[in-house]
Amino acid sequence: MPLDLTSRAEFLRGLAPKAGELARAGFSARTAGTFTLKGPQDFLTETDLAVETFIRDRIGEAFPEDGILGEEGGGDATPHLWIIDPVDGTANFARGVPHFCVCICFCEDGAPVLGAIFHPMTGEFWFAQSGKGAQKNGAPITVTATRSPDTACVEMGWSRRHAIQGYLAAQGHILNGGANIRRGGSGALALAWVAEGRSDGYLEAAMNCWDCLAGMLMVQEAGGSVLPFGAPTDDRLAALQALSEPHPVRASTPALAALLDGALSFAAEPSP
Repeated sequence: MPLDLTSRAEFLRGLAPKAGELARAGFSARTAGTFTLKGPQDFLTETDLAVETFIRDRIGEAFPEDGILGEEGGGDATPHLWIIDPVDGTANFARGVPHFCVCICFCEDGAPVLGAIFHPMTGEFWFAQSGKGAQKNGAPITVTATRSPDTACVEMGWSRRHAIQGYLAAQGHILNGGANIRRGGSGALALAWVAEGRSDGYLEAAMNCWDCLAGMLMVQEAGGSVLPFGAPTDDRLAALQALSEPHPVRASTPALAALLDGALSFAAEPSP
């Protein structure tokens, strides 16, 4: 029986804003300093757990045959799979910085085919469907037409999994190439910004699938260039297995791909 992607797309369009409202309410009601640490610089709040539970419950009711993989609740990679980051940018959320989002992706055989990113504090809603383009608040979006690094602004994420010297060398490579760098603390929002042209590119040495697949689909559908998540493969099993590990991410307007790939070669040096 063919997969009903249309009903899943409509479901996701309705689900993301509702989950975002729950995240916004949690942010407004939060008490300063109320968070725990899963690891160094790896924050967790009650809202992360509440939003993921809400999303899981709604998916389970609508599509009980689908698999679910969430940042907080885990799960197994299945051929028809929902991937959830309930609050991307939790460090910002925990410190009262209103730059975070709800990020949800639906994958077929390990490849993203639906992606939604909702910014609870601004109401901005980015959505993409494979082969049907990317939108923000219902209007089509495209990556920038930037041709030269001299006019480019890129965002670069940071990962403790990789050496600090490699991260600094990657920054130097970008700056020497002529581009500007910023860091906002939400990889999913950074990718959405590339898709709509607020930034010219994004790279990070190691991202989990829930942080990036929705945004990578948006960049692709908006005319941008992205690295495959994990090694390029036509093997369905290998593509599913790739979802269980973090991988380098680079998404950009096409003219900046070579510069950012060069920077990523430095950033991906493993931490000692």
